[in-house]
Amino acid sequence: MLAQQRQAAILDRVRATGGVRVTELAAEFGVSDMTIRRDLEALDERGLLAKVHGGATVAGPGSTDEPGFRAKSVRQLAEKAAIAGRAAELVRPGAAIALSAGTTTAELARRLVDVPGLTVVTNSLPVAEILHAGGRPDQTVVLTGGVRTPSDALVGPLAVGAVRSLHLDMLFLGVHGITERAGFTTPNLMEAETDRALVAAADRLVVLADHTKWGTVGISSIVELSAAHVLVTDDRLPPDARRVLDDRVGELVIVPVADGERAAARTAPATEGVAR
Repeated sequence: MLAQQRQAAILDRVRATGGVRVTELAAEFGVSDMTIRRDLEALDERGLLAKVHGGATVAGPGSTDEPGFRAKSVRQLAEKAAIAGRAAELVRPGAAIALSAGTTTAELARRLVDVPGLTVVTNSLPVAEILHAGGRPDQTVVLTGGVRTPSDALVGPLAVGAVRSLHLDMLFLGVHGITERAGFTTPNLMEAETDRALVAAADRLVVLADHTKWGTVGISSIVELSAAHVLVTDDRLPPDARRVLDDRVGELVIVPVADGERAAARTAPATEGVAR
């Protein structure tokens, strides 16, 4: 296959699925990872897709653009792992917590499978499946029900109704974007309503967001910045964002991510299975 034909096939795949991985494309086309990376760079330079760590996603996000779970799972892998690791330290055995939908909260779920006595409420299909696969008999997982979004969140009246009767110790919230004016946002109107119900049900709100979320705006605000008791992010957060968030959120936790970890995340294939 000529490079031009291969790139056209790659572009079709990105548009159909929302995201691709270098390792999968290399195996499919019978070429090296480096060849696929050059293909993705060429398509990225033409504005046809967005090259990310380990793969590529669709280009041109807007306030209503909602990448699928698979597309988001190849982005900022090292940052998400570091954020999830720090967030897991906040969870105590026997707590009743909620995890919203998102790839960072899915990373957190992987670190909670061995915590005894947890009750976890979630509107995320991947989060529920990760915890269910862990098989710990003293954990209770409550899946809200609702209408499934492209990001594998369950939203809408059923989800909101299930959450409103609950009282939770802590909510770990994944977000699409953060700005000073709009606060924490999402591109899905129904997901925003479901997230607000989760916020109202929890005594403490912990937002998990890597540095790329700063300056991104979804169409619907979830809550203002001051609603967050804790915001866990990574050390590439810009200085102007640090100043704003230091002033507005209860506690800003910045997790260092070594360059070696970022390099490893760029070259390592993402974990297979439902959560990826």
